Amino acid sequence: MTAVRHVRLFDESAPLHLSSGRTLTPVDVAYATYGELAATRDNVVFIAHALTGDAEATHWWPTMVGPGRPVDTDRFFVVCANLLGGCRGTTGPSSTDPATGRAWGLDFPLISVADLVTVHRRLLAHLGIEKLRAAVGGSLGGMQVLQWAADAPGQIERAVLVAASARLSTQNIALSNIARQAILRDPDFRGGRYPDDGVVPANGLSVARMLGHVTYVSEPGLEAKFGRSRRDGSAPGFGIDFEVESYLDHQARTFVDRFDALSYLYLSRLLDYFDPFASPEFAERIRDTRFQVISFDSDWRFATSHSVLIEKQLRRAGIDVERHKITSSWGHDSFLLDPPGYLDLVESFLNDRTGVGS
Repeated sequence: MTAVRHVRLFDESAPLHLSSGRTLTPVDVAYATYGELAATRDNVVFIAHALTGDAEATHWWPTMVGPGRPVDTDRFFVVCANLLGGCRGTTGPSSTDPATGRAWGLDFPLISVADLVTVHRRLLAHLGIEKLRAAVGGSLGGMQVLQWAADAPGQIERAVLVAASARLSTQNIALSNIARQAILRDPDFRGGRYPDDGVVPANGLSVARMLGHVTYVSEPGLEAKFGRSRRDGSAPGFGIDFEVESYLDHQARTFVDRFDALSYLYLSRLLDYFDPFASPEFAERIRDTRFQVISFDSDWRFATSHSVLIEKQLRRAGIDVERHKITSSWGHDSFLLDPPGYLDLVESFLNDRTGVGS
């Protein structure tokens, strides 16, 4: 496995200028690379991860990234970085605020998808890479790729957006708010100062994860996997009796062990504010990028209507885009799996040289 590396990309002499108008320093980034960079530096693929992912792309997206996969690490030089605001080695709200010597907490500035992209682009510059053969992202990752295509016209040759959205629905915003409120109302959250006290708002984060996870799967998928099966030896009551309850409890416990509540707040909130096509000139800034937009018929979190909106706006601006709806019973999480036809579409798109300039 490729080791995760760390680099300081912004410091006091060159701080990160955020879209909010604030600055942030220092900014350290955790990233990983896979494969070999061609002498011509034209085989680079950037993987943009979703809300709770990290830099180890072959670990969390093994169906997409790896030897012989659509993003073939035997052919491509693959780069993946932990997000700004995250908790897996990149600067975030649990990092140390140099002005106080303690964790930022809720004093960490609000960030946007555009800020995530600014950091990604600085990482590429650090690596001496000027252009991407492709950028691939699912969910929040797809939003980053869309933003990047407009912020750096021509830097991305082709863009793959899977189960992504350009504008969250009211229902999405409501669900995310409930998850955040579970964290904010946990007594151990302590106004965001829990890192100072060595505690974790585990109950709130657990509830947030369980709610979030239900939105990532589908009713048919849950029915097929669990039905109304009950655990052996369990008894009626308010404990964990049904197998689906045990499954959610496991998801919650493992999540608390690997993710930070403050990062969950910040990264989920930036999704709510993402609405790039509200600016009429957004799509007009995109140049020389071909798009592939993929949705799944059982995804009710970012339903196919979200992909239709992206396609419509890109076509209106004269941008080359293809859209596909894949049949899958696995809901939003389908982008991490291998429903029939999905991975073949991505592989064909990445390898097709039609319409690609020299």
